[in-house]
Amino acid sequence: MTLDAAIYILAGLPMTIAVTGLALIVGAVIGFPLMLASQSIFAPLRLLTVAVISLVRSVPPILWLFLIFFGLGTSVVTLSAFSAAVVAFGLIAAVNMAEIYRGGMVAIHHGQYEAAHALNFSRYRLYTDILIPQMVRVSIPSAATYAIGLMKDSAIASTIGVAELAFRGNQISMQTYRGLEIYAVVGLLYILLSLPVAALSREAERRLRAKVSR
Repeated sequence: MTLDAAIYILAGLPMTIAVTGLALIVGAVIGFPLMLASQSIFAPLRLLTVAVISLVRSVPPILWLFLIFFGLGTSVVTLSAFSAAVVAFGLIAAVNMAEIYRGGMVAIHHGQYEAAHALNFSRYRLYTDILIPQMVRVSIPSAATYAIGLMKDSAIASTIGVAELAFRGNQISMQTYRGLEIYAVVGLLYILLSLPVAALSREAERRLRAKVSR
């Protein structure tokens, strides 16, 4: 592979990181109220939220991408390929993060709720001082695993013209007819991108465990 081809593929790194990062931020923010709604004592809200989460998770990511880009993006609002990818993956990330948060909440021992009530903690202090810190600690490994998976799924955005790693690798492959070499390099780049995420999650979990144990 030539230097020019390598530089062209590497130019897709920022786009891959941007799609993954923005979608993960959208998912992390929207996922929390979704999780709360799925645990609500108000049955219609709870059932509606659970149904939405199940629906979004049951449909393949590429179909959501096409629905948003070719559906909403052409008949309802004007969306660029990049914006459609962020919206689609952000929607998928939101429901998956809601489930990750729910798992973190379920892992908290019920006795801590009772202790907070005995100490007359407000609902706000219950969440900010007790539940959310522990939920975050428990959720970090699953969230990091999902972030790596989301980064790999971002390659699907190449199907609508987002010039990320897979898109650029495919272009070079078609020009040079050297698919094995090109796609091996693209795969290696995805691996290299995932390593810092895994390392950061382990470090964050270690720090949070140390903080809780004090």
